[in-house]
Amino acid sequence: MKRSTFMISISLFMLVFVYLTRLRPWQLRWGATDDEIKRAMPGDEIVDQPSFNATRAVTIQAPAEQIYPWIVQMGVTRAGWYSYDLLDNLGKPSAERILPEQQNIQIGDLIPLSPDGKQGMRVKDFRQNQSMVWWDQKGDSTWVWGIYPEGEAASRLVTRVRVKYRLFSLAIFFNLLIEFCDIVMMRKCMFGIKRRAEAMSLSEGLAG
Repeated sequence: MKRSTFMISISLFMLVFVYLTRLRPWQLRWGATDDEIKRAMPGDEIVDQPSFNATRAVTIQAPAEQIYPWIVQMGVTRAGWYSYDLLDNLGKPSAERILPEQQNIQIGDLIPLSPDGKQGMRVKDFRQNQSMVWWDQKGDSTWVWGIYPEGEAASRLVTRVRVKYRLFSLAIFFNLLIEFCDIVMMRKCMFGIKRRAEAMSLSEGLAG
């Protein structure tokens, strides 16, 4: 084996090792406590033995009723994702206010992920001001949001993404995006919800 080939092989091995032992464990539980990771969430039963099982969380200084509406209206061609709009919302800024026309969500409704607004996940279940479950209708992926009150004026926003990879399917390309890019978008999204909900809470508090 040539020295250059050997060095490349060693470098790739080290990258994979660091990702599997350091980066992946961190990104699969960003912001979440041990109890939040262990706690069952709605929709857990849909994806059996997921290849990707990530639980992320953030504390928001706002009650659940001021957080939930931001989740209800998410999606391309809707309120956006509160993340990197150039990448996931066609460059259109995500909404900075609650959109009344996007609040009447029902089970089976589409949460658009594609630029044309026609492809995405479907609403599997929801409990107002508590939780919302999206799924792909095949049982290969779910995305759930849970809001857990902490006192009267704060909440923990917890999200869980579970995906079963299909190695011999075209879906594997989307799976790879989730594996390596999901934490970047999700972290920004959760901070986006946090900023908006806290601003709403402060505004309503001042008005009151």
